[in-house]
Amino acid sequence: MRANLLLSALLLSAQPAPAADQSYTVVTGGNRVGHVKVAAEGGALRIEYDVKNNGRGPTIAETLRLDADGLPVAWTITGNTTFGSKVDESFERRGGHARWKDSASEGKARVQGPHVYVGQSASPWALGLYARALRGDADRRLPALPGGELMLTEGESLEVGADDARIVVRVNVLSGLNLDPSYLLLDESGELFAVLSPRSTVVRAGYEAEDERLRELAARLSRARHEDLQRRTARRFDGPVRVRNVRIFDSASMSLTGPHSVVFRGNRISGVQPADAPATPGEVSIDGEGGTLVPGLYEMHAHTGQAGTLLNVVAGVTSSRDMGNDNTVLDALVQSIEAGRVAGPRIARSGFIEGRSPFNSNNGILVGSEAEALDAVRWYAARGFHQVKLYNSMNPRWSAAAVAEAHRLGLRATGHVPAFSSADAMIDAGYDELTHINQIMLGWVLGPEEDTRTLLRLTALRRLATLDLQSPRVRRTMDRIVERKVAVEPTIAIHENLLLNQPGEIPRGVTDIFPNMPPEWQRGVRQAWTDMSAPGDREAYAGAWEKLLATVREMRERGVFLIPGTDLGGGLAYHRELMLFGEVGFTPAQVLRRATLDMAAYLGQDQDLGSIARGKLADFFLVPGDPTADLGQLRRIRMVVRDGVVYFPAEVYPHFGIRPFADVPTVAGP
Repeated sequence: MRANLLLSALLLSAQPAPAADQSYTVVTGGNRVGHVKVAAEGGALRIEYDVKNNGRGPTIAETLRLDADGLPVAWTITGNTTFGSKVDESFERRGGHARWKDSASEGKARVQGPHVYVGQSASPWALGLYARALRGDADRRLPALPGGELMLTEGESLEVGADDARIVVRVNVLSGLNLDPSYLLLDESGELFAVLSPRSTVVRAGYEAEDERLRELAARLSRARHEDLQRRTARRFDGPVRVRNVRIFDSASMSLTGPHSVVFRGNRISGVQPADAPATPGEVSIDGEGGTLVPGLYEMHAHTGQAGTLLNVVAGVTSSRDMGNDNTVLDALVQSIEAGRVAGPRIARSGFIEGRSPFNSNNGILVGSEAEALDAVRWYAARGFHQVKLYNSMNPRWSAAAVAEAHRLGLRATGHVPAFSSADAMIDAGYDELTHINQIMLGWVLGPEEDTRTLLRLTALRRLATLDLQSPRVRRTMDRIVERKVAVEPTIAIHENLLLNQPGEIPRGVTDIFPNMPPEWQRGVRQAWTDMSAPGDREAYAGAWEKLLATVREMRERGVFLIPGTDLGGGLAYHRELMLFGEVGFTPAQVLRRATLDMAAYLGQDQDLGSIARGKLADFFLVPGDPTADLGQLRRIRMVVRDGVVYFPAEVYPHFGIRPFADVPTVAGP
């Protein structure tokens, strides 16, 4: 009550808010999916933020008041996040005292001089607020509450709009909120015009026609940043490189060798030699200090964006499978990676096919008929995609024809279970692989009319707590998967977040990396994904997690081919996925084989990748200890070689605000 009275007093006493109302449109994949509306009422600002894409999205209401410097002195944020967890956030500052409450914690601080509070669940409009505050500071840096620092850099200016609506805006790059910076456009008065990313924009109402141009600008800005990081951190050597005093994880036998040296020149391994083999003139020497070389890992559920490519590489992920994307955006990114301008994994592409509906995703190709679905399959086949992925809003009646056409053209078929269907039906339709364990298990607890195009595909998981895994419905599906030899990509780690994360608690999957991560990342991971506020929900979701693990464990025991992928951006999250494969019964050595040689073979790449041998591509990484005894060694990668280019994570992580997990090995020679 006292906090509410203080907040009311601040709303009445602070400086008047800007008078002009503002409205923005959220555009994703060229489609309008939401809005931000800002209204000045009684000296305060009221903000409404709502997005619905792929059947989900945040709904947020904000009230805030600014001081004469444009800094928040009172701010309330309520509503729900993308996956449904409740938001009840507040901030207040009176003189040199500030206090706040969000889903991660409650706190207070004495502050001297300007500080800017960062809203944990604020709308994109807040980015413009931070930028304006930073523009008023001499060095364009301000300490942030609850922690960290925000920085602003101005970039190029450009004209937007047409005729009487034509205005000049300027690029502003905001750093300190995320691992990568945010890209904004401010008009000449310093007001927010747009927030940019390669896939989506939040743009001032009336200027939606600028969306494609702005997304291209965002891609160019992000690419420039990562090209600069590539120049700073990628090590290329003209002559041979000898990585000496290392053991090698033999992915075929799932064992460690004795001490060896591995020599590569260019992008190929030229020799795996005895440890005492003499070096030749002109070699570069890297001392492995008795550590272990592991073949590059495969992240098999990526939705690749520029922001995560380098972070995947330094986590040992040198190859990935993209499971659905904006095809044009990904084309440009793949070209940049293959040309060596930016760092990134090799990418095997899945052709995303989605049906048109009020709940559709905006990736890939949207179809409205079986004929259009077949055309989409042919489009992907002609462009070298290795498989198609069918999605939630696809009419399940079209699935068999789409799968048959994919098989006719040499493609595999996978996907979600379309709404109002079941895993059994998709197996009968010819799926080679099923994506996400929840897509299988929902068929055991949902009725035929329940719609999985909405958040129900996540919230209904709590029903699994009381599911009898020996029931006929479950047995029928499990037997079909085994008999038809259908592969399953369970994405266990994302379900761990959905089912177990609690407000204010450090998720168990990140306890080992949490201290090394930047403040806003730490704050973000302590926000729950799912609304568990109703009595018994927390216990139900925890029970569902146990049933999920039991199901994946049985699949492993019955020989189902399980595929490791995250749907979380890979990188450090991929290590967690592999650790969870250990929790369902794989030994560390089996996990490493599955993530390397098995995945290379699954994608038809094992002639070049998946093991460390003469003539294969130079894709591997160095850890200090024995990963066949402890998968936690993956967190301590000291060096990564991707296509013969050397990266030291300790040199890369500080560019993202991450404190390195291991040091750089000794490098000697030319």
